[in-house]
Amino acid sequence: MPSRSEHFATLVARQPDNELFRFSLAQALLAELRPADALEHLEFCARKKTDWMIPRILLGKSLVGLKRIPEARPWLEQALQLAVDQDHDDPAQELRSLLADLPP
Repeated sequence: MPSRSEHFATLVARQPDNELFRFSLAQALLAELRPADALEHLEFCARKKTDWMIPRILLGKSLVGLKRIPEARPWLEQALQLAVDQDHDDPAQELRSLLADLPP
């Protein structure tokens, strides 16, 4: 039986422009503790839908976890702006805290 990431990788291979398959693959990769492998799929989703907050949050957090802070900051800032614009108070609060704790 294939893993979740293998299942979604097959779907992405068939439909590489499908952001929902890409997002599901990224989530599966993150669940498998493979954040570096999830980055390209999260970035694809974020670039395809400019108002989609969650891929930006996951992308930023993944980059922070990989110690790639300068790359993470703009994604987290974009996610915060979307959280504010879309009235998502809890994510906005979490993002403010995360950004405040990042090294300069």
